[in-house]
Amino acid sequence: MTAKERVRIAMQGGIPDRVPVMCQLAAGHYFLYSGIDPLDIWYTTEGFAEALIAMQERYQFDGILVNMHGRPAQWSAFLDRIEDRGREKWLFWKNGDYTVFPPDDNPHYFKTDGSSGCPTFEEIDPDRLYYVEPWQISGISYPFCWDFGEERPKDDFFPPYINDSLKRVIDRVGDRVSVHGEVFSPFSQFLELLNYEDALMGLLVDPDKAHACLSALTKGTIELGILEARCRADAVLISSAFAGSGFISRELYREFVLPYEQQVVQGIQAVADVPVYTHTCGGIGDRLDLMMETGTNGIDTLDPPPLGTVELEEAIAQTKGKVFIKGNLDAVNELLKGTPEDIARAVHKRLDIAKPGGGYILSTACSVAPKTAPERLEYMSQLGREFGTYP
Repeated sequence: MTAKERVRIAMQGGIPDRVPVMCQLAAGHYFLYSGIDPLDIWYTTEGFAEALIAMQERYQFDGILVNMHGRPAQWSAFLDRIEDRGREKWLFWKNGDYTVFPPDDNPHYFKTDGSSGCPTFEEIDPDRLYYVEPWQISGISYPFCWDFGEERPKDDFFPPYINDSLKRVIDRVGDRVSVHGEVFSPFSQFLELLNYEDALMGLLVDPDKAHACLSALTKGTIELGILEARCRADAVLISSAFAGSGFISRELYREFVLPYEQQVVQGIQAVADVPVYTHTCGGIGDRLDLMMETGTNGIDTLDPPPLGTVELEEAIAQTKGKVFIKGNLDAVNELLKGTPEDIARAVHKRLDIAKPGGGYILSTACSVAPKTAPERLEYMSQLGREFGTYP
């Protein structure tokens, strides 16, 4: 059975030959351990695709999540100079903005005045929203523009290179490895656009305007998910990192997250026969039922205490036969900081609980931390392959 087939069966809730293993890696992990220049990983389609494939091969993962979009081929034409400042590189752009690029974490883009460039809630017009991509090379802008370009009309919003990384990975390994695209949820885009605090206040101060913003962003999210599915992605992940109890209550989740993610799932699957699943970090133990109401095919992360609030036995009881699940291994206390014995106990615990009956993908709860030693991941993956087999 190929890795691609193995993940497909697990996502259908079935029993493959063994439990698939598939972790999402932090960008800093690629920077440190892929052997590819971090600037190439972040700023070039080719570099990011090569890093994804290199780490999948090293860790023998059954799937790859392509969680950054393609880059413009001439990205360096926007660049004025690069300066080494201690452990960081500072990239100065021709428009006067700059990016601080650490060797082991996501780069941060700043406007000329040192601000993030995020608008206020009062400034935004919902009619001018469609999709917000936080990790494009020119940072957040309003109205949103791609990579130092101009504002694009909604009927031609996504640039032609948007899915080049996804296409490149699929062309290279898609015949044997499960390759997934990613879209940001409308709620995540809303928070990223408004720098979190202003967005959360907007939910309370003017809920009607917040709903109008989320509705507009839902349309672009659906279009991008369909585009990824048409590139032959094996699944589309909705990245909804800010929808846990650390940010909003169940009541606010039901009002501001559930209906829009439900529309995203339905909108993509109305056009493309592809699994759509949801990534939400942290405290989601109190809202697994609401997450399933979106129609999602799977739930990713399931952070255990102390990182989150999900007890795997309880999650299995709620979700079995309804959605597949992925994750629950503590990426910090068990994988990053734990001993080999801790890692072995962690893997065996998840397999003992979640393996029976299928529908489970072994993974860290959230992204693998940048400085997690590769040997630890190799060991975790080896244990999963060895002990995750079905009779």
